[in-house]
Amino acid sequence: MDTNAQPSASLQDYLQLMRLDRPVGTLLLLWPTLAALAMAADGIPPTILIVIFTLGTFLMRSAGCVINDYADRNVDGAVKRTKDRPLVTGAISKKQALGLFALLVGSAGLLILFLNRQTQLLAVAGLALAMAYPFMKRYTHLPQVVLGAAFSWGIFMAWSAQGLGVPDVALLLFIGSLFWIVAYDTQYAMVDRDDDLIVGIKSTAILFGTLDRFMIAVLQTLALAAWFLVGVSLNYQHGFFLGLIAITGLFGYQQLLIKDRSREGCFAAFKNNIWVGVVLLGATLIEVL
Repeated sequence: MDTNAQPSASLQDYLQLMRLDRPVGTLLLLWPTLAALAMAADGIPPTILIVIFTLGTFLMRSAGCVINDYADRNVDGAVKRTKDRPLVTGAISKKQALGLFALLVGSAGLLILFLNRQTQLLAVAGLALAMAYPFMKRYTHLPQVVLGAAFSWGIFMAWSAQGLGVPDVALLLFIGSLFWIVAYDTQYAMVDRDDDLIVGIKSTAILFGTLDRFMIAVLQTLALAAWFLVGVSLNYQHGFFLGLIAITGLFGYQQLLIKDRSREGCFAAFKNNIWVGVVLLGATLIEVL
C-alpha cells in the first residue's frame, strides 16, 4: 500500500474547505464591498467592476478559509465546531490544500490585471493581510483587527479602481467597517472561547472576558458613528440615515442574542450581520440611484 498517496477528496470536501457550503463570511465581505463601489461611483458602477469585485470576493474569501484551515490544522480537532473540517479528518491533504490556495489566489490575480496599477498594488497588500490573519491567533489577542483590515481592504480598492485614489471618505468607511468586523468576529470567537482557551488560540473574546458584550456594543457604536460621518461627507439625505437607524436596531437585537453568551446565541448574532451588510448596501443605493 502506498502510504504517500494523496487522499481522494470529494467535491464536497473542497466546498467545505472553501466554506462555499456556508457562504455567511462571503456575504459579509460582499455587501459592504458593493456598497463602497456604489458610493465611489455615486451611482451604479461599471459592470466590469461589479463582476471583478464580486468574483474577487468569492475567490479571496475562499482562499482565506483555505489558508486559515491550513494554519489551524493541528488545533481544529480539539474545537467542537471545527473538528470535522477536511484537513483535520484527512479528507484533504496539506499539499492539496496549498494547491487549492495557489489556484484561488492565481485566479484572483488574473482578475486584478483588468484594474489600474494603484488598485493592483492595493490588492497585493490585501493578500498579505489575508495570509497573515490565521497566524495572528498565536501571537496576539487582536487577530480580529487584522481580519477587519483584510475584510475592509476592498473599500480602498473600490475607490481606487474608479480612478479616485483613496479619499478621506473611503478611510472613514474603512474605519467603520473595521469596528463592525471586530464586533461581529468577537461574537464568532465567543462561540469557540472555551475550546480556544484550552488549545491556546487568542482572540478578542478572550481578551474582553466578561466585558465582551459591552465592548461589542462600543465597537458597534463606533462603526455607526463612522458611517454617519460617511453619510455627512457624501451629502446623503434621509435614506442612508434611516438605514443607520435600522442597523442600530439590528445591533440591539444581536445584544439580546448574546445576552446569555450561549454558543447558539453568539453564532446567531454573528450570522445576523449579513442583514447589516444588506441594509448598508440598500441605504447606499437609495442615495445614489
